Amino acid sequence: MALSSGERHGYGIMKQVEADTQGKVKMGNGTLYGSLKRMLDAGLVEESDKRIDPAMDDERRIYYRITSLGMKALAAELERYKRIVTLAQERNLYPKTFST
Repeated sequence: MALSSGERHGYGIMKQVEADTQGKVKMGNGTLYGSLKRMLDAGLVEESDKRIDPAMDDERRIYYRITSLGMKALAAELERYKRIVTLAQERNLYPKTFST
């Protein structure tokens, strides 16, 4: 999901995950690059052209982007989450703090 809004390098992905989870998930290098390798192998993401991030000024950074297969997998996963939330609401398992 961190790549759904555009290409990012590894550190940028880690920071996006941290922001998206409001600081609840902080990925380490091993977790990030292990996940990226599995997603690369599955065709969900691909390496983009190597380029300099002006804010970081490091030409060695490798950027990653989500593939069309990755977008389909993300859509399916979001639909699965949606069904789980609906089921939890139907069973009155949804926490009161999240109800609308």
